[in-house]
Amino acid sequence: MEKITSLTVHETLDGLKNKEFTATELTAAYIKEMEKRRALNAYVLETPEHALKQAEEADRRYRDGTARVLEGIPLGIKDLFCTKDIRTTACSRILDGFVPPYESTVTANLFAAGASCLGKLNLDEFAMGGSNETSCYGPVVNPWQEERKLVPGGSSGGSAAAVAANICAAATGTDTGGSIRQPSAFCGVTGIKPTYGRCSRYGIVAFASSLDQAGPIAKDVRDCALLLNVMAGYDHRDSTSVKAEVPDFTKALGQSVKGLKVGIPAEYRPAGLNPEIAACWDRGIEILKSAGAEIVNISLPHTKYALAVYYIIAPAEASSNLARYDGLRYGLRVPGEHLDNMYINTRSAGFGKEVKRRIMIGTYVLSAGYYDAYYLKAQKVRRLIRDDFVQAFNRCDVILTPTAPTPAFPIGDNSMKENPINMWLNDVFTVSVNLAGLPGLSLPAGLSGDGLPLGLQLIGRAFDEETVFKAASAIEKECGFERLK
Repeated sequence: MEKITSLTVHETLDGLKNKEFTATELTAAYIKEMEKRRALNAYVLETPEHALKQAEEADRRYRDGTARVLEGIPLGIKDLFCTKDIRTTACSRILDGFVPPYESTVTANLFAAGASCLGKLNLDEFAMGGSNETSCYGPVVNPWQEERKLVPGGSSGGSAAAVAANICAAATGTDTGGSIRQPSAFCGVTGIKPTYGRCSRYGIVAFASSLDQAGPIAKDVRDCALLLNVMAGYDHRDSTSVKAEVPDFTKALGQSVKGLKVGIPAEYRPAGLNPEIAACWDRGIEILKSAGAEIVNISLPHTKYALAVYYIIAPAEASSNLARYDGLRYGLRVPGEHLDNMYINTRSAGFGKEVKRRIMIGTYVLSAGYYDAYYLKAQKVRRLIRDDFVQAFNRCDVILTPTAPTPAFPIGDNSMKENPINMWLNDVFTVSVNLAGLPGLSLPAGLSGDGLPLGLQLIGRAFDEETVFKAASAIEKECGFERLK
């Protein structure tokens, strides 16, 4: 049998139920792997004692016959999720030393289902970034071809890298403009951003409240379905949480896609598209076509405005959300001669360069004289982007696109450092999904010429993750992608 840390969540659950290993043995194996792979910098806080205590409880439940659906599964938790009595910083100096007295709803749901916490995972500061290089703890290294020092993507780079490196069974992520899907593509794992409102945002450190959504990152499509079953659900503490039934997403896996209409948007194949990305996309189309799906050419004409709209709305919401970090109530405080000085000193020292950039952009577009010209206009175009998808879904059931325009690139890439817009362009295929509030899943579907993972994205109607999972499982079955062992 392959080493237990290489098993998927569903394979691990089978092993625990069949008494092939105990939860304590499983957790100890993951802790050992974590120690070996610290050079990846995926974890910003390891909690081995906490995980082992939870594993002991899991073993007792297996003996008593009271095991829950994720009993004994060791997870990594993105450091954007508040975890009770465990430090949570959003990988920002301004939250240095913050220990929440409460648990986020998503992590509470996972732990109530029997999962355990191996530690907190690295991310771009306040989830602002596409490479996991803006973290105050330093960058994460992509485990694929580790010697090349490639980025894992962002903002959930620590989550995707940890899953790919087998130093957690699965991980939580958040997605504001592609932050689950893009790192999943870069690291050769699977991740889904559910419909906006499907998972509670309570206890998740806010970036852009109308865009943020939690979701799982895991080794395969089935694992994502298993985790989303538990993570999703209505929460009265989150005003954007939707009272919608949570189906068993695993029932969609393996279903026939015969007759399924798959939309292929013309706007996602611009001139100059990376030929390896285009070839991977074409192969995904052929897999679904061979399985009986009907391929439909569609248009999403306002896609060209999506990045501009996103980088007005997201910074505007961020500037409002991050106003609370003033040095008075929690986290970092840098003294000053008077109150205003203390505010200035604290926020100057506490926030990194990218976060400051987005706060300034957001403050500008919300300021008197510019609100109508930028923010209000962006909201109107956002509605047009959403309407494009509504029209498209009159002709198709699911949409297939690439996840990212390139494979993983080197840490410290000069073209990204010198012009931040080049980094923002990594979200070109993903931001529209957040603006429209739709579900989007990325799965690995091939390798580039130099052996780096390439991802495909499936986009579904609002609250129709089942069709997304059905199409994803059909592609996964035939593409033959081999993850890291």
